[in-house]
Amino acid sequence: MTTTEIKHMANVIRQDIIKMLVPAKSGHPGGSLSAADIVAALYFKVMRVKPEDPQWPERDRFVLSKGHAAPVLYAALAEKGYFPKDELWGLRQTGRMLQGHPDMKNTPGVDMTTGSLGQGLSAANGMALAGNLDHKDYRVYVVLGDGEMAEGQVWEAAMAAAHYKLDNLTAILDFNGLQIDGTTDSVMSSAPLPEKWKAFGWHVLEVDGHDIEGLLQSLAEAQAVKGKPTILIARTVKGKGVSFMENQVGWHGNAPSTEQAEQAIRELEEEAANLG
Repeated sequence: MTTTEIKHMANVIRQDIIKMLVPAKSGHPGGSLSAADIVAALYFKVMRVKPEDPQWPERDRFVLSKGHAAPVLYAALAEKGYFPKDELWGLRQTGRMLQGHPDMKNTPGVDMTTGSLGQGLSAANGMALAGNLDHKDYRVYVVLGDGEMAEGQVWEAAMAAAHYKLDNLTAILDFNGLQIDGTTDSVMSSAPLPEKWKAFGWHVLEVDGHDIEGLLQSLAEAQAVKGKPTILIARTVKGKGVSFMENQVGWHGNAPSTEQAEQAIRELEEEAANLG
C-alpha cells in the first residue's frame, strides 16, 4: 500500500472499532483508536504474512501486549482477510470467535493470547529467540501500552531481549498518556522512558504514532539495527479520530451508544474524505 492508502486503512480500522463496540455494549475504544495507525502500518506495509495460511512458518509475528485493545487487531485481521468481516459484529458475544482479549487458539492470525498486562514482551522474546535458534529470518513485533510500563515483568523482558541481542524484535510503545485510572504520570510515572530503554540496552526511536511516514521510516531503521532490539516510543492520542473521545480517560473502557457511534462514524468519514 501507498502511504495514503495506509492512512485510509487506519481510518477504516477506526470505523470498524466503533461499529463493533456498539452491539458488544462493552470494550476499549480509547487505546484501540490510538493504535490504529501503528497496526495499519504493520499489517498493510511492513509485516510479511499470509492470511490464507495463518500458521505459515516464515511469517512475521505480532503480539498485542495491551490485549484489551483487541478491537484494533481484530479490525486489521478482518480487513487483511484472515476471517470474514461479519465476525467483527459478534465481538464479546458468547460462542463467537472474537472475545475481549486475543485468543491464539480460536482466532486466525492471532500469534499470542494476551490481556494480562506486562507479559507480551516476554512472549515476543521467546518468538524472536526461537527464530534465531532456528535460523529463520522472520521478525517479531509487539505493541505495548504505556500503563504497562509499571509492570516489573516488562523490564525483566527488556533486560533479557538485550542480553540475547534480539535484533529481530521491535517493540512499539503506544504512548497516549492515559490508563484506566487516570494519567500515566499520576498513576505511576515511568519517566524518563527513552533514557530507561537505552539503559536497558535497546535502540530507541521516538516517533509521532499517527504519522504514517514517520512510523514507516522508524520501522525500516529498526530492521537495519544489528545486535540489539529496538523500541519505537510512539506518541499517540487516546481516542484518536473521534472528537469527544480524544484525550478522555473515561473512554478507556466504555462502549459508545448508538447515537455516539453515529457521530463518531460521521467524523471519521469526514476525515477520510479529506485524506484524498
